Amino acid sequence: MYQINQYNLVNSQNQIKPRLALTLGDPSGIGPEVILKALADPDVMQNYDLTVVGNRDLLVQTYDKLNLNANLPVLANPGELAVIDVPLNSQNDSQIIMGIGNAASGAASFAYMEYAIAQTLAGKFDGIVTGPIAKSAWKAAGYNYPGQTELLAQKSGVDRFGMLFVARSPYTNWTLRALLATTHIPISQVADTLTPQLLTKKLDLLVECLEKDFGIEKGRIAIAGLNPHSGEQGQLGTEEQDWLIPWLEQERQKRPNLQLEGPIPPDTMWVKPGQAWYSNSQIQNPADAYLALYHDQGLIPVKLMAFDRAVNTSIGLPFVRTSPDHGTAFDIAGKGIADATSMKAAIQLAAELVSQRMAAKK
Repeated sequence: MYQINQYNLVNSQNQIKPRLALTLGDPSGIGPEVILKALADPDVMQNYDLTVVGNRDLLVQTYDKLNLNANLPVLANPGELAVIDVPLNSQNDSQIIMGIGNAASGAASFAYMEYAIAQTLAGKFDGIVTGPIAKSAWKAAGYNYPGQTELLAQKSGVDRFGMLFVARSPYTNWTLRALLATTHIPISQVADTLTPQLLTKKLDLLVECLEKDFGIEKGRIAIAGLNPHSGEQGQLGTEEQDWLIPWLEQERQKRPNLQLEGPIPPDTMWVKPGQAWYSNSQIQNPADAYLALYHDQGLIPVKLMAFDRAVNTSIGLPFVRTSPDHGTAFDIAGKGIADATSMKAAIQLAAELVSQRMAAKK
């Protein structure tokens, strides 16, 4: 989980705290629960200016239900939180059922997102931390977006954006950063979707993010191959030989200050990150960031290492957006067993990135 550092703490001279909007996500899932658990942490509440965007009544219902379990950790009292009530259709409101994602819960989570984006673009918030949504519920409600990232990009008017997953190891304090070149598309479409132009766009975003948000100006970036063994010189696929290797060589010439490694065979690219994540011994040259070419190539290792603490960060937007790296978990909603570690990490990382950008402007 991200630890509070000097940028997260309140500046004693100007008393500026990062202003973050926290959307409830799908109200039928675990979003309300993990928010109440995360906001019960005094460090979180004292160091950030947090506003929940959703529905206070739903938070109260979750609070009351969970408080029936005496073994639960402390929950934040909804009556003591800053909450913006987003109006919902009365019929939809009555159809929201804990543990069941449907058109009503999808419409609610979409409304929370739209409101938070509009208010952030208007300057009310510095960033957004989004609770988990169900894409199927959005679709049932008539909203055909691959995910929250695409909605954020559309509303922000940007066409260069990406999904960067960030996690700090609790064992070694090493920071893992993994960007996906393609996201929510079928595996059958990956090879046709990947192009030199797309990878240049993603690499540009990653380099800008490392510089602006993490202060890394001469980054070391590892780039995965597409095929097993990175094609093994064309024996197991030709994409590497046809265009990926030539593209990477061109990028090395264009970016002499960067260390671009690859294309690394996908099955071995994650060995060093795994060692850097778990081992206290010195790992030679782990990369500052990893560029995976498709969803599972990047997220299987990320979730294996950091399922309970990875943070999904949307890069390329005019504001900071983070989200816990887990779904709605309808099957455990309302049972009090949802882990709030990733939500807390998402809040802390969002505040860190906002503070980094504030410091860079001074």
